[in-house]
Amino acid sequence: MATELDLKMMRQAIRLMRNAGVIEKTGGPFGAVIAKDGEVIAAAGNSVVKDLDPSAHAEVNAIRAACKALGTWDLSGCVMYTSCECCPMCYATAYWAGIRTVFYAASWSDYSDLFSDEAINADMQKARGEREIRLNQILQEEACAIWKEFRLLPDGARY
Repeated sequence: MATELDLKMMRQAIRLMRNAGVIEKTGGPFGAVIAKDGEVIAAAGNSVVKDLDPSAHAEVNAIRAACKALGTWDLSGCVMYTSCECCPMCYATAYWAGIRTVFYAASWSDYSDLFSDEAINADMQKARGEREIRLNQILQEEACAIWKEFRLLPDGARY
């Protein structure tokens, strides 16, 4: 159940959504807020068009800013408020950042006529050789030698 604080945070994400997609047109209409202990750590809109960066989704932008603000890649204990249900990339970014609670306003079905993630989800379910993006594995042994080296490091950058 959403609290008054949750509603306040979501309204901020929705304002960022409108700003990014309708007012400033920096990217699609998406906004996100990262909060911890009831305080906003970072907030961002989509900036794919402005930054010429297909990864500059609102959620990814907010997660990057929150990590910098907190000085860590681990956002455990943070909550993300996003104007729309996460795409696969944003979901994965939240997952790797340690975010375990996400509130969203619009569902995929509310905007799938404009931004559809269904093709990505369907493509990921296919065998590697049948996907839209052709995956070609080369130099596996050389790469695995680095993994072997990394495993031996006592202070490896594990996350």
